Amino acid sequence: MISQWCTDNGITLPPVENQDEDLVTNNERETFRKLFERIVSSSSDLSEQREAIKELRLRTKCNSSLRAAIGERPDSISQMISVASSPELENSAEVVEDTVTAILNLSIHESNKKIIGDDPLAVPFLIKALQSGTMEARSNAAAAIFSLSALDGNKARIGELGAMRPLVELLEHGSTAARKDAASAIFNLCTLHENKSRATKSGAVDVTLRAVACAGDGSGSGSLVDESLAVLALLSGDHEAVEEVGETGGVASMLHVVKDDPCKRNKENAAAVLFAVCVYDRTRLREVAEHEKLNGSLGWLARNGTSRARRKAAGILDKMKRSMHHPHYSC
Repeated sequence: MISQWCTDNGITLPPVENQDEDLVTNNERETFRKLFERIVSSSSDLSEQREAIKELRLRTKCNSSLRAAIGERPDSISQMISVASSPELENSAEVVEDTVTAILNLSIHESNKKIIGDDPLAVPFLIKALQSGTMEARSNAAAAIFSLSALDGNKARIGELGAMRPLVELLEHGSTAARKDAASAIFNLCTLHENKSRATKSGAVDVTLRAVACAGDGSGSGSLVDESLAVLALLSGDHEAVEEVGETGGVASMLHVVKDDPCKRNKENAAAVLFAVCVYDRTRLREVAEHEKLNGSLGWLARNGTSRARRKAAGILDKMKRSMHHPHYSC
């Protein structure tokens, strides 16, 4: 999304400086070995295992070399999760939180995304944390899923394992930070077509539409309008999602955004949703046409919006003209 915005606005992103990312020093290699020895050793008591997991969380937050060390011991992820999921520790909210956050930190390293995604325990552990962890654990689990979903293979596996419903629930009921993490994860996952249907079936359309509507009525939920519109625009490639938008009053909300939202990107995403609705369900053209007669919002957007917004607005206007000339196509 950042890259697209930069492209639209003629801004060149600086190159990512990650040439040292894969460099593992002997010091970090030894630190990693000792930490995991404390985590998984049968001679370690529970308090030592707790402290070692917390130390891994703290050390991997800023140390890229330590994050890279897992590439030399990929089985360490399963070992750590097995300890955190043991009968003695699985009910410790703090241990779950520290383990989730350690996985999040490790996932930042590019080559770790596949290692963690392929691990048989990692994604199921994150999904369980999404369902029953503390709010911080749930937020960081969503952030970890967002990070892992940079890879298409991970997107498919995460969707298949059932992450979408708890992500949508977090989007609806989480803290502000958690909801933003959930929205980012849902967006990334839904760039894979199969996950769009999963998101729709999990209630994503209803939750995001309500977030947009609440922003419009001044009830204080406007902090998620940008993210919600981005998710809705992506979901508009799924017929079930488009049908739900049309049936639940979503057209009025999108028209309100096109008319009154000051953000160009939000107008663009709302226009994309409206275009999909008008293509899928021509009966909604009447509602759009009546609004356009009164406000001229789409005409303005077709002249002044982003390049994508201009295309979508012009496409809707064209469909309205065609329906006027061919009454049997209109509602």
